[in-house]
Amino acid sequence: MPQSAEKFLPGRLARAGFIILAITSALCLLLGEPLAAVSAAAAAGISLATKANSNKPHPLLWRRLRIACFVILTLALLTALWVGPWALSHWLYALPLITFALMPTHVAALTTVLLTFAILISTQWAVVLPDRHQMISAFVLTTLLSALLIFLRDYKTRQLAPLRRTDELTQAASREYLSADLHKEIQRSEREGTDMSVMMIGLDTHLSDNDPDEDIRAILPRIGRYLHSQLRDFDTYYRVADLQFLVILPGINTSGAAMSAETIRIGLCKLLESHGMKLTVSTGISGLNIGDDADSLQQSAANALRRAQQQGGNRTQAYSNWVHSDVQHSAGRQDRSS
Repeated sequence: MPQSAEKFLPGRLARAGFIILAITSALCLLLGEPLAAVSAAAAAGISLATKANSNKPHPLLWRRLRIACFVILTLALLTALWVGPWALSHWLYALPLITFALMPTHVAALTTVLLTFAILISTQWAVVLPDRHQMISAFVLTTLLSALLIFLRDYKTRQLAPLRRTDELTQAASREYLSADLHKEIQRSEREGTDMSVMMIGLDTHLSDNDPDEDIRAILPRIGRYLHSQLRDFDTYYRVADLQFLVILPGINTSGAAMSAETIRIGLCKLLESHGMKLTVSTGISGLNIGDDADSLQQSAANALRRAQQQGGNRTQAYSNWVHSDVQHSAGRQDRSS
């Protein structure tokens, strides 16, 4: 339920904000207030791009639209300090929060400092003395409050990160729980005498430089949802690296895991292609063998994935297959030499 609310509320608020701001822009245009109309239209564009960015293809295009609308809104509000209307300049109080919502923290901090400097300079010449004092004090106060809210948000995120069971972006289980969970599954498999395999999934980003990092990160939530829909209820998947996932597959041997991995790999490739991304996916499989522990099993799957990518990517590689193959080739050479 909390996850549903997190997805439901921002979408509803963004849609309502877009409608209200679009109506406001139209009314201001009819009333002969072009700057107010442009500001409301730019704010409506930010709301529209924010909502569409999470569920539409070409997320980079929506991100650029958001930044363009933000620049237009900022210029319109700064212009209002010089030529009016004076009431429009009060929209400047929301700029710090909007900046941090649209940009990375370090970029937003620098942008806020520059905007604050520009606004304070503008008020020295464009605003009469009583209004200038009121404007400066109110803007500085709201900026400080915005900085406090942003600090508290980041502090809360850092404090809760070790306690978070799932990754925010992909809803995969956190990497911190992987070793303990994998150790329990290994013990259960050995106790019950059942098979168990591990699947490592990775995007072949080294094969293509055409897709920016922003596009790849934007598709990660859909990858997480796809994995959730394809895996069994008792399978668990973890985000072990920026663009890699590990899946624990209880009760399935290496050949069965390889078939499942190939199905998932093909599905992910189609998902990426449907979003205009020329990327492929590789998977590495490792079955549980005598003497394996959580670390060795993870390492075997990672080695299989790395070998698949070294062979050109866009394939599934089982660790046991190529290890045994190398052993057989070595034995054959020894027989011929003797």
